[in-house]
Amino acid sequence: MGRTRAALTGLACAFVALATPAAAFTAIDPLTRQPLYSAEQAVKAQASPIPREIVSYDGRQAPGTIVVSTSERRLYYVLGDGKAVRYGVGVGRPGFQWGGAHAVTMKREWPDWRPPAAMLKRRPDLPRHMAGGPDNPLGARALYIGSTIYRIHGSNEPETIGEAVSSGCIRMTNEDVTDLYTRAKVGARVVVQR
Repeated sequence: MGRTRAALTGLACAFVALATPAAAFTAIDPLTRQPLYSAEQAVKAQASPIPREIVSYDGRQAPGTIVVSTSERRLYYVLGDGKAVRYGVGVGRPGFQWGGAHAVTMKREWPDWRPPAAMLKRRPDLPRHMAGGPDNPLGARALYIGSTIYRIHGSNEPETIGEAVSSGCIRMTNEDVTDLYTRAKVGARVVVQR
């Protein structure tokens, strides 16, 4: 009888976990109080492969600088006093890597997406415009980099974080880009290292 009760208790726990809607686990945008993900995306997003953490940082960049190491597939937000917040990122796939120093020229919440002409030439099946929202490839936030076509942005494909799959943009999970968005200011220096 003891084994049967233990088995039923285990089944009951499994049933509760399966019966709980995925939306119950959905992260909420702290600024708009809207879900960061649809219910389907919430399930995928829970398995972020690279946790955000504060780490030692011995670079020469000033506090408030964003440093992207494309080879490491990490982004560092320099805090000062030898510390930085380290995030996992997705980077440009072979042929779409780039480097340089720019500044954040604009920030947007739930940005609209207009694929650049070069991307539309490669992928004519893409929409010419997509309104911001959970299904938009730019995700919850975007930081625009200088006069380039690149952005640091969220993603509706969190499983690509840590991979080299983008057309040059720096992808983050929606939770991480929202955190960075609250820290980084327009005018912040962005250094992308190959």
